[in-house]
Amino acid sequence: MSASVNIPDYQGGSIVNLMRSIITARGGASGVYPPLRDLDPGMLSDARNIILLIMDGLGYHYLTQRAADSVMAQHLHGRIHAVAPPTTAASISTYLTGLAPQQHGLTGWYTWLREVGSVVTVLPFLTRANQADLNPSVTPAALFGHRPVFDLMAGACYSIMPQWLSDSAFNRAHLGKAQLVLHDGLQDCFKQTAATARSHDGPKYIYSYWPGFDSLAHQHGVGSAEVATHFGQLDDAFANLLQALDGTDSVVLLSADHGFVDVPPERRLRVNDMPRLQHCLQLPMCGEPRLAYCYVRAAMRRQFIDYVQAELGHAAELYASVELLDRGLFGLGEPHPELDSRIGDYTLVMKDDFVLTQRLPGEPPAAMVGFHGGLSRAEMDVPLVLARC
Repeated sequence: MSASVNIPDYQGGSIVNLMRSIITARGGASGVYPPLRDLDPGMLSDARNIILLIMDGLGYHYLTQRAADSVMAQHLHGRIHAVAPPTTAASISTYLTGLAPQQHGLTGWYTWLREVGSVVTVLPFLTRANQADLNPSVTPAALFGHRPVFDLMAGACYSIMPQWLSDSAFNRAHLGKAQLVLHDGLQDCFKQTAATARSHDGPKYIYSYWPGFDSLAHQHGVGSAEVATHFGQLDDAFANLLQALDGTDSVVLLSADHGFVDVPPERRLRVNDMPRLQHCLQLPMCGEPRLAYCYVRAAMRRQFIDYVQAELGHAAELYASVELLDRGLFGLGEPHPELDSRIGDYTLVMKDDFVLTQRLPGEPPAAMVGFHGGLSRAEMDVPLVLARC
């Protein structure tokens, strides 16, 4: 098993620390995580509006290597880390709770929830096997018990979300006292953000989420012309937002939940093509194609380790999941009581630009080009953009 793994800087250089800076600036406190090293809460506390824009999938490397002349890049404050794994289910949960996965307990798109006996796609909150709702009484609010970050802050709070997410059980569970504002597309997202900032003179925290970059990067690849065109539109909208906010006494922060890597077809490995490996598994692989949690049949652990080392050593690093937990991959402090059950017996951290997927009966073939969730710098590093208006 490898001895090296990239651990997010939870001591002051990650998105959980960014959230601590914001929470503290709005009169709250949150757990064991210190404020962001390069963003003292005092830099935010006097602003009428603290606006956090989350551009899903916009990594630091994309902004600095492919968009260095952009308006966003001109306002770049620094590089910070997503949480581990760097994926929407884990990082957005951090933005919505102020906690790292160590405490909120959500560790990937596919998560084994021992409490309900199912592998669940966390954000849609559906069972993986048949994409069905859980028992109506089993809601994200009841199951996870998270305290929404909005409820930790003084003053008015707003969550600006796409209309198609308006009925999301996951988002409702994390809304707390915040007022939900819906948008219909890119221009409307920024329009609603500006209008909310100008809606009254009291202190406000405004969280605004845009998923379009992520969707295109999955479909076409983060290096595609389609993503480049979209980023140009996104950057223009950001520039217009700064103009619209002029004189509002606002601090505008922009960051992301993860970056991306593009994966060529020959690097897309499938568990279904590895019957000896599949035979070792007690449950479907969970987590992410770039960081997979393996639940291994007790009598076959030696066979599992031997197979991975012999057949997958070129593509993946193998860890006992408890080792990653002990080394602080998921955060600091006391872990969520179900965290150990949600990361399996072993974790496969994919190397370079490899992925490992598993198709269950009835699922469509995977058709993505861009992936995230691994521990490379391209996936883990996200930008922190800061502008004052």
